[in-house]
Amino acid sequence: MSNYRIHGATGEWEVVIGLEVHAQVTTNAKLFSGASTAFGAEPNTQVSLVDAAMPGMLPVPNRECIRQAVRTGMAIEAQINKWSRFDRKNYFYADLPQGYQISQLYHPIVGEGQLLIEADEKAGIPEDKVIGIERIHVEQDAGKLMHDQHPTMSYVDLNRTGVALMEIVSRPDMTSPAEAGAYIRKLRAILRYVGSCDGNMEEGSMRADVNVSVRKVGDTELGTRTETKNVNSVRFVMQAIEHEVQRQIDVIEDGKKIVQETRLFDPGTGTTRSMRSKEDAHDYRYFPDPDLLPLILDEAFLDECRASLPELPDAKRTRYENDLGLTPYNARELTAEVETFGRFETLLGVAAKTLGKPEAEVATQVANWSLSVAPGVAKSLGDEANMANATAQRQAAILAMQDKGEISGGQAKEIYEIVLKEGREPDEIAETEGLKQVSDTGAIESAVDDILANNQDKVEQYRGGKDKLFGFFVGQTMKAMQGKANPAVVNQILKDKLG
Repeated sequence: MSNYRIHGATGEWEVVIGLEVHAQVTTNAKLFSGASTAFGAEPNTQVSLVDAAMPGMLPVPNRECIRQAVRTGMAIEAQINKWSRFDRKNYFYADLPQGYQISQLYHPIVGEGQLLIEADEKAGIPEDKVIGIERIHVEQDAGKLMHDQHPTMSYVDLNRTGVALMEIVSRPDMTSPAEAGAYIRKLRAILRYVGSCDGNMEEGSMRADVNVSVRKVGDTELGTRTETKNVNSVRFVMQAIEHEVQRQIDVIEDGKKIVQETRLFDPGTGTTRSMRSKEDAHDYRYFPDPDLLPLILDEAFLDECRASLPELPDAKRTRYENDLGLTPYNARELTAEVETFGRFETLLGVAAKTLGKPEAEVATQVANWSLSVAPGVAKSLGDEANMANATAQRQAAILAMQDKGEISGGQAKEIYEIVLKEGREPDEIAETEGLKQVSDTGAIESAVDDILANNQDKVEQYRGGKDKLFGFFVGQTMKAMQGKANPAVVNQILKDKLG
């Protein structure tokens, strides 16, 4: 159970959250026309006669949009409905040329599924939790109103009109902003793994309607909910929930009632504001679209969709832990994003070949490098880092030198820094810049002898039981060797000589 509780003037409150995520389907053409879906085009340059609702123009479903919706449903272990139907959702707005939106209310293409969010104590998620997904339906997007182009008029851009969306509707199973954030991050990862949506929330290709209600701890009845529309980042979703929860509690404790309404989130203030009263389904006068036949999916199509699915995040995380021996934390971080596991798996293959070892033996070294060392160096360099220089072969060469004891962890960072800035080869950098570790036992032994001879008092104290002085001897030896001595060799020689 979530430990997210809000202390009000009249007692403890809890929150109930459901999310409706609109994900733009990754296709080159729109849901019912051949017009382009490319982002960033000049206004009204990607509008077909169908999109503009010219008389006599009939919609034709895009097979790829249907395929991607089915593949997404399979990825969340959902029921795939072999028979589904399009409905008209009737409302009048300037960015909706038809006067209705083609959607799926009564018979969606995907039924009930589920999504697992992982425990994260720091975020306030004490244990793994399954979030129910009610449905995924396919619908067309509306256009965009532009209110800042003219002092007295609003402009309309119809480029997005007719773009295919999957509306992914969760159950009201989330009980904290942290759970909602984890749900969106996990859903976005799955969409990216599958390739059905790019998940770019900043470009509007994935956005969430946030349904929130509050109730006293112990109550079983759901409170009146509000819906905050079109929130376009995980951080903003969490902020919107936090504000809306506190606002609703304040309203109720002030003796008033929550109004079921649609609200908007203001990123500048982190607050929500009223937009309009919440419509019910009957307000939209839904009815089956007479221009579109029902969608009927055969087994061959479903088999094709199923066979095209990649290894998904949960399965990949389990494999990383069981087969590669990675820690649960590393496995979770590496599988969180498509780009992250892609870079890791490429480097892992090259590193295993370079080191001449099985992938399982080098996986932890590669994981630590991929999650901590390499990003840390790149971040410290900022604009100086040219990531095109960071080939898997160069990174593997650094890991191989480190594995052989030729360079230390600090030297590996220094070499990688030069690689990112100058694009030189790691072996050449190590030679010319003097960044090789000294493992010559004779040289190190000579330095150790000098240190011990010059610090006889501390030697006696160490042998008398002051074990912490061992670090002093290591430090002095490394200083004498200008930081280039192999620490493992230094430690062993000191242990032998100190007894």
